[in-house]
Amino acid sequence: MHGSFPDVTLAQQPSTPPSPPAIDGDDHPTRVLIVEDHRVVAEGLAALINHQTDMKVVGTVGTVAECIPAAAELNPDVVLLDFRLPDGAGPDAADAIRGIRPAAKMIFLTREDTDAARFAAVQSGASAFLHKSKAASEVVAAIRDVARGKMLITPRTIATLLTKRRSIEAQLERLTPREKEVLTLMAEGYPSRAIAAELGISYTTIRTHIRSLGSKLAVHSKLEAIVKARELGLIN
Repeated sequence: MHGSFPDVTLAQQPSTPPSPPAIDGDDHPTRVLIVEDHRVVAEGLAALINHQTDMKVVGTVGTVAECIPAAAELNPDVVLLDFRLPDGAGPDAADAIRGIRPAAKMIFLTREDTDAARFAAVQSGASAFLHKSKAASEVVAAIRDVARGKMLITPRTIATLLTKRRSIEAQLERLTPREKEVLTLMAEGYPSRAIAAELGISYTTIRTHIRSLGSKLAVHSKLEAIVKARELGLIN
């Protein structure tokens, strides 16, 4: 899945718009740090960015742990992050970087396409949230805009995410800890008897929990359980 992105970006490099002149008398190129654990994706992004005259990649790292010393040493203007990393999530990396480089701007470039991911990005102070299917020119334009202080996540989007988040929190509050465990195991593909064995309770009790989940969340099948568990943030 990830491998398709650099092919797209590299193929479209010649069509990216020419780099605009520096603004406000500042002629230094925008310094970009890439936080991406898939090397082929990181290399494709670096080639795309370094093709521009008004920006350059100052470093590429693949973990949350690596991004902290890299940000401290390299002082990036913009950080381009994937959402999922081997030792944590992109928002964890963003929080860590902002702790030592508060002026750095964050752009999430990811295949994650959930409201939970967008909300986490907003909470971490992201200026943009882009899907990896975006064209190369859009990625370059986003880096350019964010470097100039533009917020690409609109207030309306943030308000919508907050409303959905409150709805999710209300649904979670209706569930007991045991029901959350049952829903998570349902979403992971466990049949009812296996859930009972995993949790050390009777099959009859599991059926009671499943009926309760059906009543509270309209969850009646494995597919519905997966969708709802992802929506509630119980599984990735």
